[in-house]
Amino acid sequence: MNYKQISRKIVKILLPLAIGIALLWYMYRNQDLGEMMNIVKKGVRYDIILLSLVFGLLGNLFRGIRWSMLIDSLGKRVRRKNALYAVLGNYAINMVFPRVGEIWRCGVTSKYEKIPFTKLLGTLFVDRIMDWFVVMSLTLCLCVFNIGFFRNFFSENPPALVKTLYACITSVWTYAGLAVFALLVWLVFVVFRRLTFVRKIIDILKNIWEGVKSLWKIEHKILFIIETLSIWGCYFLYFFIPFYAFEFTGDLGLRIALIAFAMSSIGVAAPVQGGIGVWHFMIISTFVAFGVSKTDAGAFALVVFTVQTVWTVITGLFGIVALPIVNAKREKTETEI
Repeated sequence: MNYKQISRKIVKILLPLAIGIALLWYMYRNQDLGEMMNIVKKGVRYDIILLSLVFGLLGNLFRGIRWSMLIDSLGKRVRRKNALYAVLGNYAINMVFPRVGEIWRCGVTSKYEKIPFTKLLGTLFVDRIMDWFVVMSLTLCLCVFNIGFFRNFFSENPPALVKTLYACITSVWTYAGLAVFALLVWLVFVVFRRLTFVRKIIDILKNIWEGVKSLWKIEHKILFIIETLSIWGCYFLYFFIPFYAFEFTGDLGLRIALIAFAMSSIGVAAPVQGGIGVWHFMIISTFVAFGVSKTDAGAFALVVFTVQTVWTVITGLFGIVALPIVNAKREKTETEI
């Protein structure tokens, strides 16, 4: 790699991380760190938090099984181990390069299963769309029954994203840009469709669309829905069980836990390593809205995020290391046969 490529990679790592750390500093800057460290050392049942880690791993394993079902619908059965290890490794890589883990997941599976990368990318789109649908459905349901909380939350903590979206929607330049983009698409795919590089782009898009259509081709659709519910059920327990590791969250109840879970899921979607900073902001703001002190909420976010991040890295590294080992054995066996 040349200097420019190295510089871009460094920026891709450091810029989102810097944003996350800045938000982290903003949330903890006025808190009593001494009291918080006292909670971290003496006020946490770490055995309960360790129990929750099992459900985090189970959720990712269910995700691997669900993804393999999407790949199977393309016409070739993928080895379950490869799909599972690739999903685990996906999350570890995201801790360094935000959102690059998904590309790596498709790339490494394409390498070992001999399936076109672009088709796998299409199945990944379906995978993420299902996640978006679950989180948005949960959030909307919670909004209906807890409208007061969400109205107060977004009025007291107006997200920059909402302001940006509003500015874009009301700007004439947005619509001018869309018109120019539509013209360019028409020129490329209609006027210049016979050019070689345009044909290659069209072939890539067709492969991606083939992967997206995998959702309709799934043989066991009910099982796919069960897998989806299992993923998010495990993720919720992964988040909820640690409530009982702290005195100040043990009595919050299921309703508040679901609200906090929805907010944390939105935070994790931010293009920052592991959602660092954004996740803390969502959790602390939600807990404070329900009467938890800022110091206690900060301690919960700090402990749970740290332990779960370490767990994600450990299981992810296992997946990354296991993939070449498992497939080396497979290639050796096939050669001997």
